[in-house]
Amino acid sequence: MSIATGTAILSSVRQLQNLDDYQKTHWEGTFEEYLDKVVKSPAITRTAYQRLYDMIVSHGTEEVFETKEKIIRYKFFTDYAAKHGDGIYGLDRPLMQLVNAFKSAAKGYGTERRVLLLHGPVGSSKSTIARLLKRGLEDYSRADEGALYTFAWKGPEGTWLKDPMHGEPLQLIPPEMRSAVLATLNAGRKDSEGYQVQIKGDLCPYSRYMFNERLQKYNGDWTAMVANEIKVYRLILSEKDRIGIGTFQPKDEKNQDSTELTGDINYRKIAEYGTDSDPRAFNFDGELNIANRGLVEFIEVLKLDVAFLYDLLGASQEHKIKPKKFAQTDIDEVILGHTNEPEYRRL
Repeated sequence: MSIATGTAILSSVRQLQNLDDYQKTHWEGTFEEYLDKVVKSPAITRTAYQRLYDMIVSHGTEEVFETKEKIIRYKFFTDYAAKHGDGIYGLDRPLMQLVNAFKSAAKGYGTERRVLLLHGPVGSSKSTIARLLKRGLEDYSRADEGALYTFAWKGPEGTWLKDPMHGEPLQLIPPEMRSAVLATLNAGRKDSEGYQVQIKGDLCPYSRYMFNERLQKYNGDWTAMVANEIKVYRLILSEKDRIGIGTFQPKDEKNQDSTELTGDINYRKIAEYGTDSDPRAFNFDGELNIANRGLVEFIEVLKLDVAFLYDLLGASQEHKIKPKKFAQTDIDEVILGHTNEPEYRRL
């Protein structure tokens, strides 16, 4: 019997690598190249709710009957979930109602301005559903049909400074120019043919500072600024890396702080920049910050301290959060909470 050598092991691993897939998911390019992608595939500019709904539907559906009533079963919660050991069965009706809420939010009918609450007895798959949605979004962001992009600013000595809230690159287009750009991007495209390109929200305070600083450098020439100072790259959602997927769990009331949701001042950098109101001296790393473009899960949401509810109110109804010492900041994310039935009845 031959004994495997290190060379043989590495050789077998090398054959398992998929370098083409790696290069595709780690795409980088210019703002102009990104616009070419938008023209070719407007779906890359979808909102968080639109992307979540499309992710669920992409796994297929089937019709089943429950007490002589037709129910749509989403294979995402059965076939896809079973592959990961989390298959959900017997909840077809509640899951259909949940996906209908996602569909309504995707079409902008008002559900997108609500916190979606899953409640029920212990063991009714609330946490499992939230876990599946997060994992599904991660996998979907790696697929061609689920691609999304963000941008980075050119820094000193060849470095790149990423937008801390993974903003949509089209937000770089100034408000006064957006209508003209959108008219060109959507020319000849009907609503029935797919998603129309939309530009919602503005840059986060950090990128707004970078934008104004660099626009001054190019004497107001926006096209020159984005050509020389911006790099667009593919965004892969990841809960472990805190990119587009956030999870918040209440702690002891004495240890809770609303800055866990909206970020906090970086005191080490105040000495460097001179003031705590400089966005470069602020960590935009709260759960609502890092979950932008994706989903944030609130575990036992009804146990949150009252101070958190004000942040949730603005985040859900206005799609804005208020970081300390900065103006309201736009967000685009699905807010999903769950709680046990006793807590819900107490409310």
